[in-house]
Amino acid sequence: MAGEESWTDASTTACAAAPASDSTRIRERRTGGPDGPEPGQPEAGDRRAGRAGSRAWTVRLLVIGIVLAALNLRPAIVSLGALLEEVRTGLGMSGTVAGLLTSLPSLCFAVFGVTAPRLARRFGSGTVVCAGLVAICAGLLIRPFTGSVAGFLAVSALALMGIAVSNVLMPVIVKQWFPDRVGSMTGLYSMALALGTALAAAVTVPATEALGGNWKSGLVLWAALAAAAVLSWLPFVGERGRAPAERTPARERRRAERHTPGEGTPGERAPGGRPSREQEPAPGLRITRSRTAWALAVFFGLQATAAYITMGWMPQIFRDAGVPASTAGLLLALIMVMGVPLAFVIPRVAARLPRQGPIVVVLGMSGLAGYAGLYFAPATGALVWALLLGIANCAFPLALTMVGMRARSGAGVAKLSAFAQSTGYLISLPGPLLVGVLYQHSGGWGLPLALVSALLIPQMVAGVLAGRDRTVEEEAAAGR
Repeated sequence: MAGEESWTDASTTACAAAPASDSTRIRERRTGGPDGPEPGQPEAGDRRAGRAGSRAWTVRLLVIGIVLAALNLRPAIVSLGALLEEVRTGLGMSGTVAGLLTSLPSLCFAVFGVTAPRLARRFGSGTVVCAGLVAICAGLLIRPFTGSVAGFLAVSALALMGIAVSNVLMPVIVKQWFPDRVGSMTGLYSMALALGTALAAAVTVPATEALGGNWKSGLVLWAALAAAAVLSWLPFVGERGRAPAERTPARERRRAERHTPGEGTPGERAPGGRPSREQEPAPGLRITRSRTAWALAVFFGLQATAAYITMGWMPQIFRDAGVPASTAGLLLALIMVMGVPLAFVIPRVAARLPRQGPIVVVLGMSGLAGYAGLYFAPATGALVWALLLGIANCAFPLALTMVGMRARSGAGVAKLSAFAQSTGYLISLPGPLLVGVLYQHSGGWGLPLALVSALLIPQMVAGVLAGRDRTVEEEAAAGR
């Protein structure tokens, strides 16, 4: 008995002096100490649950903000295309100046888009996107009442400047906040963008007629949608592009180790959910050394050429073929609404494929068939041509998806997005203007349609090259 008591006392003393076991330390972290939490203090588990709940709401709010921002990135352009004839008459605008007006989006996107990464590094992505939405709202409010062609062009440029910076930063925000869901989030964003485009095409003309037939009322009404988007981004003003801190799930870590294309990659998130050094600005990455970056820029530029010709001139093509104005607007809406389901499906499919070339070819062939139909029977088969061109128009969400897949890190995506979009929009700049000049001097749509059809060939070639399974960091490092 005495020996047993001595052994018990000794073991008790040793246990008291020994360091706490792992289980004890875990228990103490959960309860705030060996004796439990301090009076009046919440348990650590409750605090973690509160932080997790806050993170979840932040992510939900960001998703809403992304959708609302995407809804506003095309109505300023498409609503003008639907009322272009009325605007030309009201402002005394020639066909050549109208072509310049339809080229203005590409010019603004090229000039202002390249500044987006630098602004985001200085002020934060959320702040820049919110400021861009404010510019869109202000431009849409002021533009119809300028009273002159020069004023109309200048205020249109204000709205387009806001669209330009948001265009560039959306893929960056998706990569930083949703590195393991690039395909699905790009699909959601692209679907919302297509929906906003379709709504503007379908609603502008009927809304203008309902408001008394004044084209100014039909253009200004879209400022309300932009104001709603501004409110959704106010909570993210001051954000520096950091995803909410959270523990990286084991499945995400394994996926990062595998480096599956389109999924989270090493360096996107360090353990604990904090962006690693690879997400910081990477001054050593020379994007112009990458052949993939150049191919993506050419692909982006040529698809943008077709898209802005479609948004700016397609209603006029149908109206000149004898289609009523309201029906022409609905046909443009059909072209754009095709992007709603396809813009969600195509990025998800593309993110699972090592090469995106086959998708590029299918979209390009659809465009060739649609333009051929517009030349031979524009009014008779208008519905079919609109469907085919709607499929071809989904090259845009595919290009955005490839921007997210062709770079390893958030910093790489920022540089690639700015380069591909700015260079691409410079490439697209002459297209809508040249269509206006050809239309005015030839008196028909044969030459303009031949031009846009011919441009689809190099678009498919560039898209196949951009869709190869490689990253710009690898190419820049190798000097290829």
